[in-house]
Amino acid sequence: MTFEVRERTDGCTFQVRVQPRSRRNEITGVHGDALKVRVTAPPTDGRANRALKKVLATHLDVAPSDVEIVAGHTSRQKRVHVTGASADDVRALSKEHPR
Repeated sequence: MTFEVRERTDGCTFQVRVQPRSRRNEITGVHGDALKVRVTAPPTDGRANRALKKVLATHLDVAPSDVEIVAGHTSRQKRVHVTGASADDVRALSKEHPR
């Protein structure tokens, strides 16, 4: 299963499905048209969003400040832009963590 990744000159944008309050921080594959990411943080005071940024930054080898939540700040379904990452880098995450 694949999901859409839009590549721009400064990075790429894609959908993420976040599962807060999980047992561990991890990427678990694809959920519909989004990359599924589990985070241990609760969805209060932006803690799950900060955890999401750290997980993506670690796996894509960029700084957490290079990961921006473009839409869905209070939703499980988010659109994320990562500066300095290619579409191939992001697609590889779903292949490394098949569902």
